[in-house]
Amino acid sequence: MYEAPVLILPGRGNSGPDHWQTHWEAADPSRFSRVQQREWTTPSREEWVRTLADLLAARTTPAVLVAHSLAISLVNHLAAAWPTLHPGRTLPVRAALLVGPSDVDDPNWPPGPIGFTPMPLRSLPFKTTVVTSTDDPRVTLDRARFFADAWGARLEVAGALGHMGSDAKLGAWPQGRRWLDELLA
Repeated sequence: MYEAPVLILPGRGNSGPDHWQTHWEAADPSRFSRVQQREWTTPSREEWVRTLADLLAARTTPAVLVAHSLAISLVNHLAAAWPTLHPGRTLPVRAALLVGPSDVDDPNWPPGPIGFTPMPLRSLPFKTTVVTSTDDPRVTLDRARFFADAWGARLEVAGALGHMGSDAKLGAWPQGRRWLDELLA
C-alpha cells in the first residue's frame, strides 16, 4: 500500500474528539495531520482555499485529502483555483476521500460560511471517492450521486449514518479506512 501523507480537512466547526477524522489522526499522527483553519464557525472560502493551497505548495510529495462536509466544497474550490494560485504547477494531491458532502447550493443550507457556493462541478484532477449516507440531512442521495459523477469520482453509499460526523458515533470507522486504502491501492 502507498503510504502517502494524509491531510485531514474538517468541515465547519472542526471535528471534535468523537469524530472519525480525530480518531484517524490520533491513531497515526505521523501519517495523518489536520489542516488548521483560522475560522471554523463562519469560514471564508477564500481564506480556507488559500490556507490549503499554501500548505500544499510547500509540500515536496503529493498528499491525500480526507475531507468531510463543507471541506468537500473546499477541495473542489481549491482544484478550480489552483491554476491561478500556482500557475504552471501541478496540484500536489494524489487522491481524495470526500465523506458526507454538504449541498452548499441547497436554499435550506445553514447560513454562516462565506463564498462556498456554487459548488464546482468539474472533474477533479486526482483519484476521488465520495462517501454518502442514505439519510444525510445535508445532501440527498441523488444529489451526492450527481456530485460524484460531476467530479469523476467513485460513489460509496455507507448506509443510514446521517451526516457521518460525531453524532454518527463511527469511532475509528474501519469501513472508511478500507475505502481510503482502496483509493490508494
